[in-house]
Amino acid sequence: MIKDEKIWIANTQSGENVFIQPKMANRHGLIAGATGTGKTVTLKVLCESFSDMGVPVFIADVKGDVSGLLQTGSSSPDMDSRIKKFALDSAGFSFSSYPVALWDLSGKKGIKLRTTVSEMGPLLLSRIMKLNELQSDLLTICFQIADDNDLLMVDTKDLKAVLNYMSENSKDLAADYGNISSQSIATIVRAVVALEIAGGKTFFGEPSLKIEDWFANDSQGRGVINILDSSSLINDPRLYSTFLLWMLSELFENLPEVGDAQKPKMVFFFDEAHLLFNDAPKALLEKIELVVKLVRSKGIGVYFCTQNPRDITDGVLSQLGNKIQHGLHAYTPADQKALKAAAQSFRSNPEFNTEEVIQNLGIGEAIVSFLDENGVPEVCQKVNILPPQSKIGPADAIQRDSCIRSNALYEKYKNDLDPLSAYESLAQAKKQQEEAAAKKSGTSGAAKKTGTSKSQLVKSGKRATSSMGSSLGREVGKALGGNFGSLGKKIGGNIGASLGRGLLSTLFKI
Repeated sequence: MIKDEKIWIANTQSGENVFIQPKMANRHGLIAGATGTGKTVTLKVLCESFSDMGVPVFIADVKGDVSGLLQTGSSSPDMDSRIKKFALDSAGFSFSSYPVALWDLSGKKGIKLRTTVSEMGPLLLSRIMKLNELQSDLLTICFQIADDNDLLMVDTKDLKAVLNYMSENSKDLAADYGNISSQSIATIVRAVVALEIAGGKTFFGEPSLKIEDWFANDSQGRGVINILDSSSLINDPRLYSTFLLWMLSELFENLPEVGDAQKPKMVFFFDEAHLLFNDAPKALLEKIELVVKLVRSKGIGVYFCTQNPRDITDGVLSQLGNKIQHGLHAYTPADQKALKAAAQSFRSNPEFNTEEVIQNLGIGEAIVSFLDENGVPEVCQKVNILPPQSKIGPADAIQRDSCIRSNALYEKYKNDLDPLSAYESLAQAKKQQEEAAAKKSGTSGAAKKTGTSKSQLVKSGKRATSSMGSSLGREVGKALGGNFGSLGKKIGGNIGASLGRGLLSTLFKI
């Protein structure tokens, strides 16, 4: 809820209101706690509050119950008790639905969300496909060759086309790009096929997401809550975490600097955040830390939701200024160590033992510490989290379908497009090469059938071959150059010269 132009998130045990300062909301945050302690409700209360402030939100819905935001909440004995406990009646609390846009990579449970291979980039794609260091380097070269020759890689067939081109022309490319192992290329192609089977054909394509479509408000000025259905995506943790990291990177790369704004431009919630860091290579961890550090200046607040703070690397954890810790249990020595670390991450309160309190928190209770107006972490407090105004639990199937189809973006992203890209460009170039070779073969055969003398053939052959080689070189170079730039012209010239040398050799042997 919004109260006194601040985000009212909870009350202390004595009934004092606890707020998040809007201008500090983009300093990122953490929501941690064991399963069943109330993290999802906390997520929904925060989403509602940011929406009420006019701030768009993105959240990954792993369990399917965040979608309840699109339906109005309802009264119940427990809810009535909480409303009375917080004295919410006098604070303007009312059950409400919120503006929601549902997204899904498959297009079955939301607006179809896609990206292109080129936009995903080699680093993130290497992680999805589980490539080793050498294979990752070759994939990076693949992207560089595509960039150098204006080859747009939209979907996986484009990626395979460029990889196959690299394998077939490895000797010619070696001077500019280094040795290219055909065996390693074959391994990468197999990984691409596996990715297609896992759904790559669906979520790599056009029209790809335009990030500005997330920055929307409804007629009341409330920020739209973008929910990505991740109930099936979570079955492939590597794909789930990499795709969300791509989204965060897109926000970072496409938004202008805003400095210290009075409120965030968008808030990004990353549920099951531990999946982002599990088995991540050093290069990727460095990218994550860099994005988290710098995206704040773009007005983006990132909130990680996970079971234990130790699931997140120290470099990222140190950037999270607003912390909400639900209950943790310590049954093993490892659990006890994690509990101690979680308690030590807070600014201690002399009135209680933080470690002991975290172990005994009930459902809906939490230890919190937010940044004050000057950006200084407040002393931690034990609080009760406010109830949500929207429906608790998932939305009804009929309501979901209505929400999806009534959104103007549904038609924009509904149908797949297959634009002219690397696959078509390379196929056209190959066809033209074959036609040129067939033309050369036909010319050579016709010369053998004539009764012209050898000396006449040599004289005319030199002129004709010179002209043909030059002309053919220009034609092939022109065809390839349109798709490959300077590299295409060079290849075309080489083909023409080679054909000329071959024809001259044939003529001299007559």
